Amino acid sequence: MTEREVRVRFAPSPTGPLHIGGVRTALYNYLLARKLGGKMLLRIEDTDQNRFVPGAEQYILEALAWCGIVIDEGQGVGGPHGPYKQSERKPMYKQYADQLIAAGHAYYAFDTAEELDAMRARLQAAKVPNPQYNSITRAQMRNSLTLPEDEVKALLDGGAQYVIRLKVPRKEEIRFQDLIRGWVVVHSSAVDDKVLMKSDGMPTYHLANIVDDHLMEISHVIRGEEWLPSAPLHVLLYRYLGWESTMPQFAHLPLLLKPDGTGKLSKRDGDRLGFPVFPLEWHGTDAETGEATISRGYREDGYLPEALVNFLAFLGWNPGTQQEIFSMDELIQAFSIERVSKSPAKFDQNKVKWFNEHYLRAKSNAELAPYLLQALHEHAIVCSPEKAEQIVGVMKERVSFPNDFWQEAKYFFQAPTEYDEAVISKKWNAPVAAALTAYAEALPSATEVSAEGLKTLFNDTMAAQGLKPGQVLQALRVAVTGAAAGPDLFETLVILGVPEVADRLRTAVATIAPAA
Repeated sequence: MTEREVRVRFAPSPTGPLHIGGVRTALYNYLLARKLGGKMLLRIEDTDQNRFVPGAEQYILEALAWCGIVIDEGQGVGGPHGPYKQSERKPMYKQYADQLIAAGHAYYAFDTAEELDAMRARLQAAKVPNPQYNSITRAQMRNSLTLPEDEVKALLDGGAQYVIRLKVPRKEEIRFQDLIRGWVVVHSSAVDDKVLMKSDGMPTYHLANIVDDHLMEISHVIRGEEWLPSAPLHVLLYRYLGWESTMPQFAHLPLLLKPDGTGKLSKRDGDRLGFPVFPLEWHGTDAETGEATISRGYREDGYLPEALVNFLAFLGWNPGTQQEIFSMDELIQAFSIERVSKSPAKFDQNKVKWFNEHYLRAKSNAELAPYLLQALHEHAIVCSPEKAEQIVGVMKERVSFPNDFWQEAKYFFQAPTEYDEAVISKKWNAPVAAALTAYAEALPSATEVSAEGLKTLFNDTMAAQGLKPGQVLQALRVAVTGAAAGPDLFETLVILGVPEVADRLRTAVATIAPAA
């Protein structure tokens, strides 16, 4: 028997922007597939048409591409098992529901909404916890198990509304092995008779998911912990459809918690604490007011995709070593599903920022310069690529995001009109102003326009003025940049150029009144 090909799938619903937890799920699927030489599929699960949101599918495709999660087969790529959107696969599901009915594993249920409400009310009045349609309550309901055969046929022939429900056994242990949690055992009495086909002819998630995973030859189902309660139902479906021998291996990932660990991470938490929970910015509509809304995205906030991916990989998994920085290729080599934790992972926004700073500083000046050049273009400022590379080179140790370059480096293009008051009050006086004037006059004669050359000229000028360099350095920085701190001062002077520095020094001396 040949070894089964590893085939995993990411199967989101197009109901809005992709949550960061969904990105982690996609990432773990991708890492496993690449590690084991398999394929990564993308399937769009849009059986619930009431929750469909225009633009969500394209958002999912763009978000995965930005993160570097490559789809081998599926929506947006194609392949031999298409279509890869469940709404386009609708005609194929009914035959499997009919197969289950014919085998006695499913049944027609004709209950109205009012009858279902009445059933729940009776159970609640009887103090039954978690009222549901199951192996006990179905005996009192209107379905093909309780109605005479001729009445069922008449209802079907007459076009009566119905759903198809799975017939869950009353007393049976349902067992399956989870790659993360080990053996999971659930008694069938805890599983309700889930709807498999809705009254509109669309399958529910449960039926469509199992049929599609089987037909697409999925070998591993890696999904969030919230699907763990549904797993016993899915095991029954594989068994009843005769597919138990090729049932995929399950792995249910731990939850992503709020930073304080008190509950599942949500968009509200991000809004409240000031960080995104979506990979890309999302333009939507408020469900209550109908007003346009914008939800922040990691890309637009200035995060690098490799930083976000590295961060997400560690939310529930660890390599068993002290190494924290991993490229995608290194993650693929190190990843194993056995090292994924059962415990929930707290979302630490400071950590993802730390990763971002690392990856930003590891980039070459040539890679970072376009971020600054784009901002300069938006402000109608002309700058050569060479100068932009020099600026990001001295600034990258001082910024967290590429978007910060413009904000932090404005003074390279705009002479200061305001000066740091704290430095002026402590360091600015008549001798200092005179020393800066002398430096401005000496600059044009500099024989070496380098950081070291301008520093030597400064030290020599200060000595001639009877001052120590330390008495004037902060005043020099403020006079040239307006700020009290920044990158290497003399590197800054080189980038600005001697004529510009001399002009700024003269302006500062003429503008700033010496302390009394």
